[in-house]
Amino acid sequence: MRIVIAGGHGRIALRLERLLAARGDEVSGVIRRPEQAGDLLAAGAEPVVCDLESATVGDVARHLEGADAAVFAAGAGQGSGAERKDTVDRGAATLFADAAEAAGVRRFLVVSSMGADREPPEGTDPVFAAYLRAKGAADADVRSRSGLDWTILRPGRLTDGPGTGLVALAEATGRGDVTRDDVAAVLAALLDEPGTAGRTLELIGGGMPVTEAVAKAAGA
Repeated sequence: MRIVIAGGHGRIALRLERLLAARGDEVSGVIRRPEQAGDLLAAGAEPVVCDLESATVGDVARHLEGADAAVFAAGAGQGSGAERKDTVDRGAATLFADAAEAAGVRRFLVVSSMGADREPPEGTDPVFAAYLRAKGAADADVRSRSGLDWTILRPGRLTDGPGTGLVALAEATGRGDVTRDDVAAVLAALLDEPGTAGRTLELIGGGMPVTEAVAKAAGA
């Protein structure tokens, strides 16, 4: 399987690239900065330098040609303001979906955020509120597309501890933490489970092995 990951230098993306490369998949990671290429090569992924904030649909579609699946794992990152939350977390996600459709790539995964489906509560930090709104708008755009077999994954609070391999994955899980290792493992399993297409799933740490949790979500 050939998979193209937007936001290829992100902390979830690098973990996912290692998992996919280790199982024999061909992985490309889209990055904005050429100096990030070495980290992707070390993870077993081919670096593709392309700025999703300035690229055209055609530019990105060329990198997606021949892919079996695409994963949007990009984000404006810590320290960015409300404007870049919109241009990356919404705008780049929409562009990547447009490019996937143009390239004929149907399987499309999105790493979103828990809470993206509702208006942020009063008193929420303005930049974080902009992030949630951008994620929500991107998710709504992806869900409207008939040309993609999409799955939207909404993790809880992300941590960097070692993965447990045990999760809770459902349309609604309640709040909770989840390791980036386990998010990557769930994404890898979702790529193998077409039955999860058309689902928006929340993810936190739990008590069910990843493969079982994904299979259960597919049959829900």
